[in-house]
Amino acid sequence: MSGFDRRQLLSALAASSLTASVPAYARSAGSGGQPLGGVFDPRQFGAKGDGVALDSPAINTAIDACTQAGGGMVYLAPGKYRSGTVLLKSNTTLFLQAGATLLGSTEINDYSLRTGPPTTGEVGNHLIFAQDAENVTVCGPGLIDGQGPSYWKPSGKPPLPAEDAWSDVIAHGWTNNGRRPSPMLEFVNCTWLRIEDLRIENAPSWTMRAINSREVFFRGISVKNSVHGPNTDGMDIAGCTNVFVSGCSIDTGDDAICLKSENPYGGEPLLTRNVVVSNCVLTTCCNGFKLGTGSQGGFENIVFSDSVIYNNAVDLAQRVISGIALEIVDGGWIDGVVVSGIRMQRTRTPIFIRLGDRAKKYPSPLHGLRGVTMENIHATESVLASSIMGLEDAYVEDVTLANIRVDNVLPSRPEWVRRVVPEGDTKYPEARMFGMLPATGLYSRHVKGLRVTDLSVRTAAGEQRPAMVCEDVRGLRVSGLNATPGHDGEPVVRLIQSSDAWISGCAAPAGTRAFLAVEGPASASILLSGCDLRGAERVADVSGGAPTNCVDASGNAGHGGQTA
Repeated sequence: MSGFDRRQLLSALAASSLTASVPAYARSAGSGGQPLGGVFDPRQFGAKGDGVALDSPAINTAIDACTQAGGGMVYLAPGKYRSGTVLLKSNTTLFLQAGATLLGSTEINDYSLRTGPPTTGEVGNHLIFAQDAENVTVCGPGLIDGQGPSYWKPSGKPPLPAEDAWSDVIAHGWTNNGRRPSPMLEFVNCTWLRIEDLRIENAPSWTMRAINSREVFFRGISVKNSVHGPNTDGMDIAGCTNVFVSGCSIDTGDDAICLKSENPYGGEPLLTRNVVVSNCVLTTCCNGFKLGTGSQGGFENIVFSDSVIYNNAVDLAQRVISGIALEIVDGGWIDGVVVSGIRMQRTRTPIFIRLGDRAKKYPSPLHGLRGVTMENIHATESVLASSIMGLEDAYVEDVTLANIRVDNVLPSRPEWVRRVVPEGDTKYPEARMFGMLPATGLYSRHVKGLRVTDLSVRTAAGEQRPAMVCEDVRGLRVSGLNATPGHDGEPVVRLIQSSDAWISGCAAPAGTRAFLAVEGPASASILLSGCDLRGAERVADVSGGAPTNCVDASGNAGHGGQTA
């Protein structure tokens, strides 16, 4: 058994069979008035477990007794415990037995308002809350039900026209009807925090958040919220160090797993550092795995691996916006992210990497986005190209994409082919923010040090756009690119105002006119070698003020060094 101490559980089961004959814990067999085995049953403190009475006062009294006894387990036997805020404390395990439901009250006044320092104002109401605690655990095969739909109402937002449905979000059709518990589970400045082997459903807003905590373990958690639930993030982690997330299933209406670097309790944010997320299954109408948007501080040493991000065969507005989204827009930084072994199905955008300039509350010399590796990603039924977007004066740096396979199923429209993409420096970051992109596989702009290896792009019939478009990219290395044929003379790769590029080991699909198009006077030092260009009429088109000698094409199969 993983997650919690087997002996402690056996003790809980034994103690629960004895509680009926024990009139009060003050007269229990344990020394100093402590219950047998260190197990505290809220029913002995007045809890009814009938789903009607408000049981949080009795649960909190049991927690206090547990704390006074030096620690132990607060045991919820089968039943429904309607609850406001439950305040967990050090050395306490809240165990929900199979058949036990902690039922969030639909009356907001049953929750204790938690506040930060005077400068931060309200932080929120929570169903479960712990602060400045150590060795805190919530676990068991029971259920936490937040009754989220009780707090929502339709927003009145009309759906987008059918041709723009790819950019719609079903959750935007709903909003909250007043104050609501958010995040439903909140843990602040805790050490050795464990949430394990637990079902959590119907969160009114954010499901759970850990802030400024260390040694955090989220394992075997199942989160099930409505796909149209507004702001129902599955799991948020901010300013935490040494975090382990594994074996979780998250089905929700906002970001499934979201890492942030911000501090709503006041002061500069701590690093979000040493985070490992693995073996998870994620589905949502927002983002699957995301860093940001709260990005005032730094993210370092982040690993996301061996997981599935998917949607069922639902309409586009209900599908994942970005499978993986890395977003630095508030003056912080990313340095060291590895993503590997990810299967995506029906996610709208496989990869979105964005360095923006929304705000800089805590300017840092480390500001930026760098050191990202993504490999072994297979995405089918996508609709929007992946993108890597920096700023004119702040480049995304050192990004490697390797063994990426993308199947794009949305039919092309002529107005997308040479579309000018806006900069949008200060806008809220989202893959759909730039509109439909003029590439089918990858669009990159304002990037230094981009390596793309073994990228395969398959498209719907009649696709006209290039597989890759790079604008103001410096230090580009592309090898093993494989794409389906384009139409109407569009190239496989378009480079705009880009320099120091080496394209090798790629193939031109049969029927290609020019494999490569180069544009702009800043284009320079472009090498094309070792490619199979037998399917192309010519190697490269150079236009738009680009120097005629900016492309060196040699050692390719077919056409030699022919350009136009």
